[in-house]
Amino acid sequence: MIRLGPDECRDLGISSTREWLETNGIGGYASGTVAGLHTRRYHGLLVAATRPPLGRMVLLSKFEEKLVIDGNEYDLSASRYPGTIDPTGYKYLVEFRLDPFPIWTYEVAGLRLEKTVFMPHGENTTVARWKLFDRNESAIRDPRSAILELRPLIASRDHHHLLHETADAHTTFDIDDPTICYKLLDESPAIYFGHNAQGIEATCHWYRNFEYTIEQERGFDFHEDLFQPFALTFDLAKDAVVIASTSPHSADAASTLEQVERERRQQLIVTANATDDTTKQLVLAADQFIVKRGSGKTVIAGYHWFSDWGRDTMISLPGLTLATGRPEIARDILLEYSKHISDGMLPNRFPDEGEVPEYNTVDATLWYFEAIRAYLAATGDQDLISELYPKLVDIIVWHVRGTRYGIKMDADGLLHAGEAGTQLTWMDAKVGDEVFTPRAGKPVEVQALWYNAMSVMVELARGMRDTKDVARYARMAARAKRNFNSRFWNNDLGCLYDVVDGETPDASIRPNQIFAVSLTHSMLPRSRARKVVDIVEAQLLTPVGLRSLAPTDPRYRGRYEGSSYERDSAYHQGTVWAWLIGHFVDAYRKVHSRDPRSDKRIAEILAPLISSLSTLHSPLSTGSAMLGQVGEIFDGDASLGLWTLDFGPETPTHTPRGAAAQAWSVAELLRIKIP
Repeated sequence: MIRLGPDECRDLGISSTREWLETNGIGGYASGTVAGLHTRRYHGLLVAATRPPLGRMVLLSKFEEKLVIDGNEYDLSASRYPGTIDPTGYKYLVEFRLDPFPIWTYEVAGLRLEKTVFMPHGENTTVARWKLFDRNESAIRDPRSAILELRPLIASRDHHHLLHETADAHTTFDIDDPTICYKLLDESPAIYFGHNAQGIEATCHWYRNFEYTIEQERGFDFHEDLFQPFALTFDLAKDAVVIASTSPHSADAASTLEQVERERRQQLIVTANATDDTTKQLVLAADQFIVKRGSGKTVIAGYHWFSDWGRDTMISLPGLTLATGRPEIARDILLEYSKHISDGMLPNRFPDEGEVPEYNTVDATLWYFEAIRAYLAATGDQDLISELYPKLVDIIVWHVRGTRYGIKMDADGLLHAGEAGTQLTWMDAKVGDEVFTPRAGKPVEVQALWYNAMSVMVELARGMRDTKDVARYARMAARAKRNFNSRFWNNDLGCLYDVVDGETPDASIRPNQIFAVSLTHSMLPRSRARKVVDIVEAQLLTPVGLRSLAPTDPRYRGRYEGSSYERDSAYHQGTVWAWLIGHFVDAYRKVHSRDPRSDKRIAEILAPLISSLSTLHSPLSTGSAMLGQVGEIFDGDASLGLWTLDFGPETPTHTPRGAAAQAWSVAELLRIKIP
């Protein structure tokens, strides 16, 4: 359980920057801040996946909540408008916790009101319940009059966009006692409100000029209008319940839905054999990224705005599924992606709009081989390998003879990739026609993955008893290894070049070289591997991951902030990436395997990032962070921040940026924590 007490809840600087997340396993989610005010366009109580796992729409943004006790009114909501915050309901908060759902406790006039929000698995539904307690936290039916008034605020728009007042908004709604059905516009999805309210009042007016501070910081439009169609009144002599959904539900279903969802999440912990609190939380965090795609499974790369990406999915697969005892989901993912192989390539991503996947990636396909290797090592499932093996052979054929974007094995056995204006590696930031880290030629991690794939194919061919392929892939791997060591070693710096292309190799100190050590099959001798780990540790390691470029480089950008262009230009120019910590630890373990102090050092390396799950006493500076999750990126520059209670007042902190919850960040912690 993660808990914030009254001091944190009532401090708007904390409670408005600590986010929560519920997901439904089909791409939908609910999310907001502890304080109750929205800071992102993506915040909402019901964000439905209308084309699972995509087509996500913010249908129900939030409720305006008012508690009336003996005729005295207490506003429990919070919203930011130009120049003011109104209401300021967070001032009544005495506790927020994830247990496992988001639960708020308000103390008003000697009574406590507990609000719980959760999403049942497999449907676009959010359940909200309000229960009255006395100060001893015993459920009561107080003789005084206690009334709850709820006013739903409707957005009904794509989660990337914002709503502005329109005369086309519907001012009527249908009541099929006791369910209310409302559509904002003719083309909007219907929202069903199952409830046990005693009163319904038509209101039908606009709330204007909500301000979303994170959108403002990111240089986007940050004002929104929301429509308020009706008000519900509940007598708190019994629990108040609202089920908002894209399909009808009776309020009576709330208890069963809650019990089923609690049991499902508890079973995830049991299945993963998680015993400590950190691992339990990571297991629950991992589940939030696994979603349905067609008849199979895929991985949402991050919340709130990412869809499912091939690269992120394959990198995340071992941690999200194998480390959590769910190999059947790994199998589903591997099979689902096999259906989308085209010209020997896995998709880079599935866009939010449209059904045609994009294939502009060189490494997603190579990570597929590593995901299959990890799956086979964990399960011994030779039947799946027999099914996938012909497709893997075809992938190699395409890479040898050449496929999209100049991806082709060169005469030296190494893999060339890239054309002008393309970004094919994970360092893929681009605005318009400008690619900030193009890395065309032979990127170092692509060669490491290519060699690893060849070595995996040797193993798979041996399992298939294909001696001819065993010999062929072994020769390809040996040639790549020989030429990699002769072409990529930088004698001057004692590490690997980042990209080799033409006469002048790129000597940038980047984290990509760590994969040449960390992957199961490595081309480097131990002495060189140790030097790579040492330089990465010295120049790139931070408490929350690896920098994407050394601070000594003149192109280094230590802060990820400003306009969209400014942020994208800094994305891989010094910004810290949490997911890279997994492969750094793998590499560190390899080269320090004989050092009895290595386990202690690894624990020291991981402690700050693991502690960020609670974002209370962790090495984070100011900035928004998701409770119970691990974010995407952090500033490369450190400063002295607020959250240094566990690490000492001089501990450097790194401001969280980017997506508040990222699949591979969580997955890599799970993978290396539960080997």
